[in-house]
Amino acid sequence: MLIDMSTSTSGAQARPTARSGRRHDDAPDTADLFARLATLECGPERDAIRDELVTVWLPMAHRIAGRFRDRGEAVEDLRQVAALGLVKAIDRFDPERGAFESYAVPTITGEVKRHFRDRMWALRVPRRVQELRNKVRLARRALTQTPGSPEPSVADIAVHTGLTEDEVSAGLEALESFSTLSLDAELSGDEEGYRLADTLGVADSSYDVVIDRESAKEGLRRLPERERAILYMRYFEDMTQSRIADRLGISQMHVSRLISRSCARVRAEALGQRGTDGRAVAA
Repeated sequence: MLIDMSTSTSGAQARPTARSGRRHDDAPDTADLFARLATLECGPERDAIRDELVTVWLPMAHRIAGRFRDRGEAVEDLRQVAALGLVKAIDRFDPERGAFESYAVPTITGEVKRHFRDRMWALRVPRRVQELRNKVRLARRALTQTPGSPEPSVADIAVHTGLTEDEVSAGLEALESFSTLSLDAELSGDEEGYRLADTLGVADSSYDVVIDRESAKEGLRRLPERERAILYMRYFEDMTQSRIADRLGISQMHVSRLISRSCARVRAEALGQRGTDGRAVAA
């Protein structure tokens, strides 16, 4: 639901009071409205007072949203987020616990920060990295406040924040990580340019073959000599079962059973599956 960004002069007027010590002219005195709101059940009258409170406090929400400008998000979107935070603050505020402003400011600020944390990243980034990013950003701002100050180095930021240089480097990388780069993006401007995808490695199936061979070695050594010979003739010399049967003087059906039994035994040993008597069993 979009919230009207216009402000109204009706209802409670924005006026700071000496008693509250407010420093901003967007903090109206609405204590009476909140007291009435707390006594009302859901209904038209309560909704009207709630809407009036949203209207008169909206300039404060806009001011808080303005603190987060120039961070890659449109100001109007930030104002919407801040307005939603304001609504939450109004709904949860207890007039007996102090001034509304002291409760609303951290509530609205937290809502805007949560928006950046959860919505602005194209990829889900660990909170630890997001915290490093914020610390590095604030440190860079503090170190460059003086006109003419050089861009702080990684070491300078590390000293200022108490972070390690590796942590600072991770924070600096995260500063530019709100958006992703397509794998089809060209990384070279020449005629033989290459894409980002061309720089990525791929899984080598040969590693799986090596692992399987090493896993099967012990099981093959434990097979009877005749069964090892049958497997060798079948899978290394590419002989048919009929030719193997003729060479060994046994039936082709017997050869088939021996191959199946031998393969099952080697596979079971490779997977570490053994029976209660210590011998390998088929998976």
